[in-house]
Amino acid sequence: MNKSVMILVAGVLLFLVSLTADTIGIGEGTGIGWKQITGALVGVVVAAVGMVQLKKKGSPASEDRA
Repeated sequence: MNKSVMILVAGVLLFLVSLTADTIGIGEGTGIGWKQITGALVGVVVAAVGMVQLKKKGSPASEDRA
């Protein structure tokens, strides 16, 4: 599997697990706490980095340099 895809998937999974932590039993109570919000934000950033890397690999400009 491509490294960029793995980064993207990891970010999405972190985002989803963070927001559903209480539902799946790893949260600290009811509602969304600061740890869940932080995890979700980090997940979005990681997923965005994966998307940017995928775009760079797929762009014609990067193929010209190779």
